[in-house]
Amino acid sequence: MRNLSGGHVEEFVLVGFPTTPPFQLLLFVLFFAIYLLTLLENALIVFTIWLTPSLHRPMYFFLGHLSFLELWYINVTIPRLLAAFLTQDSRVSYVGCMTQLYFFIALACTECVLLAVMAYDRYLAICGPLHYPSLMPSSLATRLAAASWGSGFFSSMMKLLFISQLSYCGPNVINHFFCDISPLLNLTCSDKEQAELVDFLLALVMILLPLLAVVSSYAAIIAAILRIPTSRGRRKAFSTCATHLAVVVIYYSSTLFTYARPQAMYTFNHNKIISVLYTVIVPSLNPAIYCLRNKEVKEAFRKAVMGRCHYPKDVLD
Repeated sequence: MRNLSGGHVEEFVLVGFPTTPPFQLLLFVLFFAIYLLTLLENALIVFTIWLTPSLHRPMYFFLGHLSFLELWYINVTIPRLLAAFLTQDSRVSYVGCMTQLYFFIALACTECVLLAVMAYDRYLAICGPLHYPSLMPSSLATRLAAASWGSGFFSSMMKLLFISQLSYCGPNVINHFFCDISPLLNLTCSDKEQAELVDFLLALVMILLPLLAVVSSYAAIIAAILRIPTSRGRRKAFSTCATHLAVVVIYYSSTLFTYARPQAMYTFNHNKIISVLYTVIVPSLNPAIYCLRNKEVKEAFRKAVMGRCHYPKDVLD
């Protein structure tokens, strides 16, 4: 383990949320309920889209990937949060910390790119509805989804390659409930400038470039909607992208607020509470937003629950 870590630290101590035991138990029960609800919501969306032929279209194909990503994401972060409520100091091995960090970065980067792909899909659907089937065939949707996953995991691999080369000689206390980049860099006893530079450059590519694509797509979408002569037509066009826009605003606002100043963010304990926003609250809100505002998903879910998802009527819907 010492050879693997490049230093003397064999494990890290994650500082939870120091408070009174009754309140910690209450928080544990609350977030465990949110965890189960989020698992159920995203699993239902994945299986509903998979079982419903009428939803086998690029828009819902990407939504299925997003829900599957959220299932994986919450299983990387929330168990550590629950452990933080059970004990003030939980321990994680060096390899376990690096593994959790790798998947956390990979899934976060994948979600950034996937949201940009979904924005581009909505741009094609609204700005070129007649040519949409030819502009976004299923083969292209598959390649875009694969590129989102591939770029996220490749970016995470590059970041972890530099972080894992650093030496950790002590102290080994991380003031957070899971392993993240900034608290780890704050603990290293070797030169971290190269790792910080790589982290900064990849953050620009994986966060700001997808955000730029999202902003550009929605600028074109809004311009196209404003050119629709009737108010009913404008409402119908906007309703097709309102759910995705809401998810984008929630996700990017919490992510940018958290990582705007990565070196200073972990100097205050209350920033752990901010981290709960994008690790727990956002994944739990995404499926609720899509299901509550999308009549097609709600109808398909109703049919799937009633065991009628394979009826020929679904194809005609």
